[in-house]
Amino acid sequence: MAVPDGAESMRPFLPSKDFEASKAFYQALGFKTLLDGDVAIFGLGASAFILQRYYQQAWAENCMMQLMVDDLDAWWAYIQALDLPGAFGVQPPKPPAMQPWGLRVAYVYDPCGVLWHVAQRRPGAAQD
Repeated sequence: MAVPDGAESMRPFLPSKDFEASKAFYQALGFKTLLDGDVAIFGLGASAFILQRYYQQAWAENCMMQLMVDDLDAWWAYIQALDLPGAFGVQPPKPPAMQPWGLRVAYVYDPCGVLWHVAQRRPGAAQD
């Protein structure tokens, strides 16, 4: 049996401890609000996620997302300019560094502890 056509994308659900603060955080990072209601859907490029009004500390602090970018240095300058710790009380972002698995990555924490890997795409690496 063939897989049915029409699947377009996957959107993970992310937790929020303070829904309004998390929405403001993602808007500041440049995510576009696609829906704002009982949940909020945020998109950037071809990807999106669903922010929910649900928080469980163990889940939030073990949840990770990856954002693949073409120019990590430009993203890092943008992230630094936002002063996320001052504006949102989050852990300080960690600057770009080459990781053992071959990607150069900067790390950003959201207001409830979700860790974002902002990673540089590699030329010729289709999986990136």
